[in-house]
Amino acid sequence: MSIPAIAAYPMPRMEPENRVAWKAHASRAVLLIHDMQYYFLKKFDVSAEPVPTLIRHISQLRELCHARGIPVIYTAQPSDQPPDDRALLTDFWGPGLSDPHNADQEAIIAELAPAPQDLIQTKWRYSAFYRSDLKKIMQDQGRDQLIICGIYSHIGCMTTALDAFMNDIQPFFVSDATADFSAEEHAMAIKYVSQRCGVSVTTSQLQRWLSDHGDQA
Repeated sequence: MSIPAIAAYPMPRMEPENRVAWKAHASRAVLLIHDMQYYFLKKFDVSAEPVPTLIRHISQLRELCHARGIPVIYTAQPSDQPPDDRALLTDFWGPGLSDPHNADQEAIIAELAPAPQDLIQTKWRYSAFYRSDLKKIMQDQGRDQLIICGIYSHIGCMTTALDAFMNDIQPFFVSDATADFSAEEHAMAIKYVSQRCGVSVTTSQLQRWLSDHGDQA
């Protein structure tokens, strides 16, 4: 079974109620742009919400992070994954990025193409931490906050947030810079993170925090 076509829905505008009062700081944060590859975006009608808002908000956050010296890391799933590498994902989602007629499927979408200083981590499971150097990269740079945006909200984005928490990294889940299979699943991911493992935050709130030039950890 592959990922189904995704119906349009409005990007959530909710102000999440968080269990903790963490605040993102430019000196502590890393921006993670999660799986923004053509293969996954093509499951949506890219001309309809939530995709235009998703891309616009991620672009705004990336621009701000570049300006503030905040590292930007992308995840991207590889095409033609060997069966032993893909393992149980095949049972849920089929062979993945293996369409020989879709040569650009593995690429990050052009609107968010990585800059020379950005890093790309190969994505093997729902969590961006699995079989990657993400934790070590953050530790080496003395950073302990992870800002998460991209797709899909209730799968990789939410799982990465939970895994960050389990690794003593504060996750910030950008509620209106992620997108999902449905409005209901998107809302569920926002609420879960806000109540169980991190802070769900809007793009505008995050921009205010990261633009604070009096930033103190």
